[in-house]
Amino acid sequence: MIAKGLYAFFILACCTCLSAHAQRKGQVVVHKDSLIAALQEFRYGTGIMAGAGNAPAQPIDKSTARRTTQRGFRVQIYSGPSRNEAYAEQARFQQLYRDIDTYVSYDEPNYRVKVGDFRGRSEATRLMQSLRGQFNNVFIFTEEIFVYH
Repeated sequence: MIAKGLYAFFILACCTCLSAHAQRKGQVVVHKDSLIAALQEFRYGTGIMAGAGNAPAQPIDKSTARRTTQRGFRVQIYSGPSRNEAYAEQARFQQLYRDIDTYVSYDEPNYRVKVGDFRGRSEATRLMQSLRGQFNNVFIFTEEIFVYH
């Protein structure tokens, strides 16, 4: 009987402690270090630490810039066995988005059309979501991209 009373007292004490530390209903308070967002951006492939005094990106003249490669993201808009369809999809995309580079590759038995050179997954995701209604078979791939300096 005493063991049951102690057990009940223990359960009651635990519940009281938990309810004293519980959040108010409907409110969530998040405490995180400001470097977490910067580290997340760095982790997602931008290679740039956010909030570290970086100047906003300036448009780069690709004809005079130095081109290098790095790991990044591209959005695939076509995959299939037809060469003609691949180039037709590439041309259709170029009519809609003149400022985004396109790439056609052949990996037997399929042609693939991928677009963009995105350093961050979030940029590629935004483009992918806008393309979902216009193109079939839209996916993000991690691969070597071209970066201009």
